[in-house]
Amino acid sequence: MAGAVEEDASSNVFKEEIHLTVLKTSLFFAGDGFSVYDCSGQLVFRVDSYGPDTRDRDELVLMDPNGRCLLTVRRKRPSLHQRWEGFKGERMDGDKPIFSIKRASIIGRARGSLTVEMYDTHTPGEEYHIEGHFSHRHCTVYDAAKASVAEIRRKVDPTTGVVLGREVFSLCVKPGFDAAFAMGFVLVLDQINGEDDVDNNAAQEPAVHPATED
Repeated sequence: MAGAVEEDASSNVFKEEIHLTVLKTSLFFAGDGFSVYDCSGQLVFRVDSYGPDTRDRDELVLMDPNGRCLLTVRRKRPSLHQRWEGFKGERMDGDKPIFSIKRASIIGRARGSLTVEMYDTHTPGEEYHIEGHFSHRHCTVYDAAKASVAEIRRKVDPTTGVVLGREVFSLCVKPGFDAAFAMGFVLVLDQINGEDDVDNNAAQEPAVHPATED
């Protein structure tokens, strides 16, 4: 949002709601690149990747426009719930995660729900919940009080009203919530839902039918 006032330049927390445009820079593999822009077209975050190697996709680094590492997300193995962990800056051996994300359930419709547990906060056990379907670019991040702190939505061309492809989508971050954290959640969602995303590329996207979910 133009004119948004940042509370702390190092934390990416703003006093006003901001709307970011997220561009997936390759459509062939989950997690292989993102560029994130503000409403003025300025680059805010970027994620680079160097090919489809599985080892590369198990750890992703969110950077600022100058290449400074802000956040690292890393898949924890083994994990039935597809647990991912987030670390401040560039992860080093021995570093402790500041949050973890996992599926709320490994069966049924609850697979569309994820739980985020925060470790590096003044409130032990603080949690967020992610509801929706990232493959359709329709998710909401809720805090423990069920208040929305971030939203992922399809991007609409303001000049034509046309809904753009899923490689371009909107990330809305509410006041007081760290935009880098929100983008870290996007990286994990992209990884967890990567296979579904590829499967849906050749299909219509109106609704998810329970019979097709696993």
